[in-house]
Formats: sequence, structure tokens, C-alpha cells
Amino acid sequence: MPIKLPRTLPAYEVLDREGVMVMGEDAADQQDIRPLRIGLLNLMPKKIATENQFARLIGATPLQIELSLIRMTEHQTRNTAADHMESFYRPFAEVEASGEKFDGLIITGAPIEHLEFPEVTYWDELQRVFDWTQSHVHSTFGVCWGGMAMINHFHGVPKHLLNQKAFGCIRHRNCAPASPYLRGFSDDMVIPVSRWTELKREEIEDVGLRILIDSSETGPCLVEDIDHRAVYIFNHLEYDSHTLKEEYDRDVAAGQPINVPANYYPGDDPAEPPQNRWRSHAHLLYGNWISEIYLTTPYDMAEIGRSSTDLRKKGL
Repeated sequence: MPIKLPRTLPAYEVLDREGVMVMGEDAADQQDIRPLRIGLLNLMPKKIATENQFARLIGATPLQIELSLIRMTEHQTRNTAADHMESFYRPFAEVEASGEKFDGLIITGAPIEHLEFPEVTYWDELQRVFDWTQSHVHSTFGVCWGGMAMINHFHGVPKHLLNQKAFGCIRHRNCAPASPYLRGFSDDMVIPVSRWTELKREEIEDVGLRILIDSSETGPCLVEDIDHRAVYIFNHLEYDSHTLKEEYDRDVAAGQPINVPANYYPGDDPAEPPQNRWRSHAHLLYGNWISEIYLTTPYDMAEIGRSSTDLRKKGL
């Protein structure tokens, strides 16, 4: 089944060219099924590239997905055209006021790691988003800074500044092969990492959370938070093949100190084309997340956010 997108959204044409099944809103409305409603709270400056990355992954499942693009209410992006934001994004305040609910919500990262959480200009509203997910979203996926912010809000786990940027394609190990989120995963895998901060393994485990994917080099990667119906990933399986290259080239051009991304270029030579060795696990992870939502979300969306005890009483 396809992902439902507006035909004028740039991701529609990109995914269609790649062979991902996409469907315009008119055609989707003629199908007598309930699509899964997935929201994307996009905090990244390059909105269109991020839309493409996540739409590609959640659109590869056999379920119909309706993707809604959400932005922070007052924060204005300087890297995406205003007409694109006006046409395709809704401010969170509007979504909140509508009372609508979502089967899933992805909260992206943001390039603001150097700031303490309370210093972020939209931190108060973002905390409101986190609390809102508990009554209006069945499953939330926090990515990189977004995941770190969620785990800090709900559990008080701090982020720690690194001496140098964790940057490259890093080997990780599968710590929970029986987890439904890791169905089909290898015992170890390569995952793109690009961050200046980390969360400590012991501090995550001290608050009772389960680490699903870990790295001896860069620490915890994927964490499950059952009580808040959330998963957090601190690295970037959604990245395109050239995303790390673009980040590296940008910093080199700006004269910023940056290491060549580890294990990314053949022979660690930036003159060589990079190799994508994480694509299959990216599709597995987001496909497993969508499948888990499909298996557990109530058919009646009004029931989303109710306690699992209440849902069991209703037989949902």
C-alpha cells in the first residue's frame, strides 16, 4: 500500500521516481480503509531533505500511511521557502487546538546540541508537545536531538558534550534480538552517527529504560520507553547516502575543524564516492515501528492515548 502525500509536495515526485508507492489525496479518499496517521514534527533546517528521508522509510511498508507535516508555532525557518512551509506545514498550536490524534509521531533532530535544553527558543512549546503525545499519539519516535530532548523531559537524563564530534559509520550491536523493533536485524550493523553530544549508558539504565542497540565506540543508539509509548534513536539510519558527505564538505568549506567521517568513504578517502551500508537496516527499523503501530493502535482513533488497561477492557 502507498503513502498518502499531496501531489505538489516535493517528496511525492522524489519517491515516485524511486519506485516507492505514493498516492494522491483524492485517490486515497476513495479507499475504504483507515490509513495510519503519522505526524512528522520537523525541527531540521533543511525541511525538504528531511521530509524525503522519513517519507521514503515509512512509505515502504504494505500499509497506507497518511503523513502530516508539523512545525513549531513561533519558530521561523531560514532554510526553507516560506511558501513551502505555508503550503504543507501546520503549526503545532493549530494541531493541538484541533484535538486530532495520531497513530505515530516522529520528532526529528535539530542542530542545536551546544545549547542547554532550556536555552532553546521553542523549548517550552516542545515540552508541551511531549506531554501532548501521551494523550494524542499512540507511538512516538524521537530522533537524535529530538530523542535526547524527550528522554530528558520524561526522565531527567542529561546530555553530555563530547570532546570531538562523533562522526561516521559506526558499528553497533543488537542488544535485544527478540524486540519487535529489531525483527530481521543482524547481530551487528553499521549506523551513521553525527553529533556533538551523548547520553550515558548507566544514566539511561538507572531510570529503567531498555537499550536495544548499543555501540562500544559511541554508546547507546536505540532506547525503548514503554511507559511513554516511545522509542528514541540518537543516530541517523534515515540519512541518505551523501548526507555525511554534505555535512563534511560544508564544514571543510567553512573552515571548521572536522574529521573525515569514519568508515564512510572507501579507504577513508573523501575523493571516493561514499558507500551506503545501512539502508536495509533503516527500512527494517521504520518498517518494524510502523508494523508495531498497526498491530497495537486502536481502530477508533478516539481511543488513542487511553491507558492500556482501559483498552484491554474494551477488547482493543
